[in-house]
Amino acid sequence: MRKLVILLHLILLIPGYYLYGQDEKAAQAGFKFMDVEVGARASGMGEAFSFIGDDANAIFYNPAGIAQLEDKKFDLMVSRVDWIAETSVIAIGLVANLDVFGNVGFSLLSTDYGEIIPTMIDPNTPAGYVEIEEPFNMGAYAAGITYARRLTDKFMIGGNLRYSFEHLGLSPFKESAESDSIWYEENETGAMVFDIGTIFYPGFKSLRIGMSIVSFSTAQQYEYDEGGTNSFELPVTFKMGGAMDILDLFGEYSDYSLLVDVELVHPRDFSKRYHMGCELGVLKILKLRAGYKFGYDEEGIAFGAGVNTGNIKLDYAYSEFGVFDFVNRVSFGVSF
Repeated sequence: MRKLVILLHLILLIPGYYLYGQDEKAAQAGFKFMDVEVGARASGMGEAFSFIGDDANAIFYNPAGIAQLEDKKFDLMVSRVDWIAETSVIAIGLVANLDVFGNVGFSLLSTDYGEIIPTMIDPNTPAGYVEIEEPFNMGAYAAGITYARRLTDKFMIGGNLRYSFEHLGLSPFKESAESDSIWYEENETGAMVFDIGTIFYPGFKSLRIGMSIVSFSTAQQYEYDEGGTNSFELPVTFKMGGAMDILDLFGEYSDYSLLVDVELVHPRDFSKRYHMGCELGVLKILKLRAGYKFGYDEEGIAFGAGVNTGNIKLDYAYSEFGVFDFVNRVSFGVSF
């Protein structure tokens, strides 16, 4: 089994090294709504959450994490993100514990880009453009299924299969600059997206290590000019790191915990980044969180807090976002 664990990690490292070997392509990935942090617990830790998640939140960070849901039959999470530029994201995740058959999850992600006023270039007007129709709403969605299980008492593996779809309205076209005839084409596309992740407990206290690859898919394209197309890659991201309850080093503290997660993150469309976060648990009910994201232009420090009664979870996170001020997230969860 140890050989199998090593082999699986090597298989996952191959695309990770492939990403490292690419020339930097800053801001050249599409479907960026899939990069938005949706869980308030994870966001309060600076998104250093890939190896700590043990409920429905793990679906969106490292699918192997849902295999750690063992003392409950079901776990449900609902989260809302007030994102930048007056956009918003709603995420729903559900995990069912199937005992010896592993754990299965379902997820839904909905992004509202807000109201857009469509225009067309017209050099004959003082403004250089004209409004061509009534305002419309743009949006993006992703729905998927997750499966994860323990291969041993120390090793977990999981994967997501999601269908992602983005609608950016209608693109207007003219037959010629002199023509008054205008036609429209749907500016939308969809793709099957894959995530895979692992978590491994090497046997030292509560230490766990692992890796994940999220948002892996083929290139997609939109219509952009008469008869032309513009292809783009999805924001595939490779993560590796580890986590541990630091209080384990000083003895047994049944009513307190101090989880620390450190991750190396390499997205397709940016250089290497680092996430570091911690969560202090008090009397198994109150959770206080802080984290920092290194290597970002705008994002940085984050704070959060939550209450976990065992069956009900309520979390809030505040994230710094540079010129965009800050981002609020609220998550609610139920398990039974």
